[in-house]
Amino acid sequence: MTKANVENPNSAPIEAWARLHRASNTILERVEVKLKAAGFPPLSWYDVLLELRKAEGHSLRPVEIEKRTLLAQYNVSRLIDRIVAAGYAEKRKSSEDGRGVRVCLCPEGEDLLVKMWPIYRQAVQTEFADHLSQGETETLSLILKNLLSQIVEVK
Repeated sequence: MTKANVENPNSAPIEAWARLHRASNTILERVEVKLKAAGFPPLSWYDVLLELRKAEGHSLRPVEIEKRTLLAQYNVSRLIDRIVAAGYAEKRKSSEDGRGVRVCLCPEGEDLLVKMWPIYRQAVQTEFADHLSQGETETLSLILKNLLSQIVEVK
């Protein structure tokens, strides 16, 4: 990296990075407000429950939840405990090794997903999609897909 690149915090990549981060945070905050106003738990609960629903047997190890949701491990552990305490999922001993645990979706968790979805879908529409044309949405989706595929490839 050249000295000029280090000294120029207004370069296009830095500006794009900052705008992506600000847009993401702003939209997520607005979605969270709408979920809370409707009496629902945070979006992270929805994300965990959705991953459980999509998983074979509707269960995952905590480490699998961490990878699928991109939440930090310490956050995932506490989040799982709160979801279990609320009765939306349960922990069971793993049949694979007997030492580990699996988090399993309960019928109440499935019901919560169904109830949260209309509010979540509408919030994404009004806070994100309504501000972009169809072409912009498709372009952005492709750009982020390409970026993610390259990041995953590097790891």
